[in-house]
Amino acid sequence: MTATPTVQPSESSESKTLSVAREATARAVDHLLSRQDERGWWKGDLETNVTMDAEDLMLRQFLGIQDPGTLDAAARYLRSQQATDGTWATFHGGPPELSATIEAYVALRLAGDEPDAPHMAAASAWVRSRGGIASSRVFTRIWLALFGWWRWEDLPELPPEIIYFPKWLPLNIYDFGCWARQTIVPLTIVSAERPVRPAPFPLDELHADPRRPNPPRPLAPVASWDGAFQRLDRALHAYHKVAFRPLRRAALRSCARWIVERQENDGCWGGIQPPAVYSVIALHLLGYDLDHPVMRAGLESLDRFAVWREDGSRMIEACQSPVWDTCLAAIALADAGLAPDHPALVKAADWMLTEQIDRPGDWSVRRPGLPSGGWAFEFHNDNYPDIDDTAEVILALRRVDHPEPERIESAVRRAMRWTLGMQSKNGAWGAFDVDNTSPLPNKLPFCDFGEVIDPPSADVTAHVVEMLAHEGRTYDARTRRGISWLLSEQEPSGAWFGRWGTNYVYGTGSVVPALIAAGVPASHPAVRRAVRWLESVQNEDGGWGEDQRSYLDAEWMGRGASTASQTAWALLALLAAGERDGEAVERGVTWLAGTQRPDGSWDEPYFTGTGFPWDFSINYHLYRQVFPVTALGRYVHGEPTGARPRSS
Repeated sequence: MTATPTVQPSESSESKTLSVAREATARAVDHLLSRQDERGWWKGDLETNVTMDAEDLMLRQFLGIQDPGTLDAAARYLRSQQATDGTWATFHGGPPELSATIEAYVALRLAGDEPDAPHMAAASAWVRSRGGIASSRVFTRIWLALFGWWRWEDLPELPPEIIYFPKWLPLNIYDFGCWARQTIVPLTIVSAERPVRPAPFPLDELHADPRRPNPPRPLAPVASWDGAFQRLDRALHAYHKVAFRPLRRAALRSCARWIVERQENDGCWGGIQPPAVYSVIALHLLGYDLDHPVMRAGLESLDRFAVWREDGSRMIEACQSPVWDTCLAAIALADAGLAPDHPALVKAADWMLTEQIDRPGDWSVRRPGLPSGGWAFEFHNDNYPDIDDTAEVILALRRVDHPEPERIESAVRRAMRWTLGMQSKNGAWGAFDVDNTSPLPNKLPFCDFGEVIDPPSADVTAHVVEMLAHEGRTYDARTRRGISWLLSEQEPSGAWFGRWGTNYVYGTGSVVPALIAAGVPASHPAVRRAVRWLESVQNEDGGWGEDQRSYLDAEWMGRGASTASQTAWALLALLAAGERDGEAVERGVTWLAGTQRPDGSWDEPYFTGTGFPWDFSINYHLYRQVFPVTALGRYVHGEPTGARPRSS
């Protein structure tokens, strides 16, 4: 599928907005082309929060591999992210966050910052005012327990024997989302071993009352979920003391084998930092020395998450997004009018084709007979392809006039089969697994670090529906079930919740183009409600923005400083709904063109991506480029049209 230009009006009647949009699109296309790697991919920095950097330093301290250069560079970055009140937030412009502030403070102590320095004293005073370490999340206290700054006995218990839970038993490891599963299995080893390294300094200044660092708290009512799991945790602590040693040793070996089997070719686990960090610690506790090939590859993979900045500071990415960035860039360039046989698009397609996964992964636990064929988000993550990337890669490949079309057809055919096979029973799609919807994992005292299950979401389902429509599957029963689910998920406001992007603007910007592509008329009540909502939340400056706080507080729905990516999402929905000549679109396009930098890019310090709603926010540095290019391109050239012949 290629972007089909509409017939352009004569120069004399051409609107000023269209002229400005054309110029902005041309500059943006040039800039995006300049950022392509010679191997065909794009990758922008993936910025999250300072816990990544702090935990990297604590890992190095735990393993005894701290080096002055890394320590200094990381400390520079941590200080640069500190607010004037001494705290750290988890997203740009966000409120102070207790656990992030504690971890950043500890990391700076490791770097040599003294506790009585003004920036450190301000941080510790704020921590104490919020209840101290005792009020932080479980993961923060696990890191502190590694150095004796917190008691293992005062942490939730997570026995390694859960590796033996059958797949039909509640709370087996496959009840957890893949990111949580990969983290929890190594943490069962850490929880069982309870290591303590010598602390280089005390942390009394981070306790509200150093004499009672963990004041007792009343249990929740026994009839509540919280109360039930709190009492289960007490039972598991008792079990830790009497665990049958042969069974415990066997469980530890099984967990280690599970971890090693899932190490990727580049040495990482799941392509993301948290499982990699905890896997390295867990295997080290079981006797893997730092020169062991598994450990060496794991540590080298973590080094590749480091982004060294011009000022000498060092930021740690939580993961890397080349497949996602590349497919979005290819779609953007094609929709902006780049010829479908342009070398940049052909090179991108060649690279994406080499990244298709042809072996089963953990998703096959729920779909054992389904052949593989998806794409992952990262360079190396063959065990966890995801449905969102796969749908968008198919849409990208179809925009390329490739010299070997049979390669495209074969790849799309396999990917379509896998995607259709990953549909959940409610007709929608999650990101990584099928029907990963058990409510129990989120209730565990251990799981306070964010979303730990992977239920279907509107944004992923929308991308699949859009892809199926463009593949000629509009009237396939599975597509119709997806459309029905999307229509049922619309909020009373007219918006859709955004699971993997912030938030209702992303969800709505994903769903409306999908519904239109799948044959839902622009006059449909759901589409009209979405249009009215987007118009109602447009900022006075003409852009759109939404703060991460919308995940917690409905008052923030569609509210926030205008950003390039969120303005583009709103425009994609409005353009698909037939609002090209409307005032809202004209104002949005004008805002994008007016905020473009001279080099064709946009500046976007705000976080518009989502890892876990509210708990883990992401600033994809390429979002500010690919989505405006797509929106401007569709404004100038019209909507992508035409379905492919039905694939078998």
